[in-house]
Amino acid sequence: MPAAKSRKPYELFYWPGIPGRGEYVRLALEEAGAPYVDVAREREGGMDEMMALMEAEGTKHPAFAPPFLRDGRVVVGQVAAILFYLGPRLRLAPKSEVAALWTHQIELTITDFVAEAHDVHHPVGVGLYYEDQKKEAARRAEEFRGQRIPKFLDWFELVMEANGATKEKPHLVGRSLTYADLSLFHTVDGLKHAFPKAMGRLMKNRPLVSSLHSKVGKRPKIAAYMKSERRQPFGDGIFRHYPELDE
Repeated sequence: MPAAKSRKPYELFYWPGIPGRGEYVRLALEEAGAPYVDVAREREGGMDEMMALMEAEGTKHPAFAPPFLRDGRVVVGQVAAILFYLGPRLRLAPKSEVAALWTHQIELTITDFVAEAHDVHHPVGVGLYYEDQKKEAARRAEEFRGQRIPKFLDWFELVMEANGATKEKPHLVGRSLTYADLSLFHTVDGLKHAFPKAMGRLMKNRPLVSSLHSKVGKRPKIAAYMKSERRQPFGDGIFRHYPELDE
């Protein structure tokens, strides 16, 4: 974990073995150098502890599903809500209320984008194997590549243009890094893994989104994390590469 500071570590609860939605929280913690424990992955009995919290053992606020974060007596679930909580504490959110809410809105839009990416390979049901819905996935992928990815990327490009962003300082909000920048970085990274051909074409015409992805990946703490064993590779999670879905 990052070098410990003078505070009790945050506790992140997420399924071990895949980066998944937990990665959005990890990136914020890593960039801030905040101490944290990836409970189900690192702590003996961590999976049991996570499942107990989901079943309301020891909490009045059971999480519907991971990820969720525990900070002392505070337990908060859902990526956007976790980052809304962590943002000011990690200095990854603007100070003004208007800008903070705008950052949260962008994060919620990223959440929508991620959900659509997942549903490409599971368009019929999450309880079914991909092989049971390949025909439907092919149809969904065609629309996602041709219409939905461009629509989302164009919106993020527009947001940065309105923010006065440049290729040298490509930020979604304000003039410094926010958790929304980190989340867009990871989403683009995941899409480049899942749809390398499509993203290769689409990113050519989105210079600010492309620059954000490149520059966030080169930030010292993020780059170190990406090379570490803490960073889990994409696999059977949200962003999956099926060559037949990437034309």
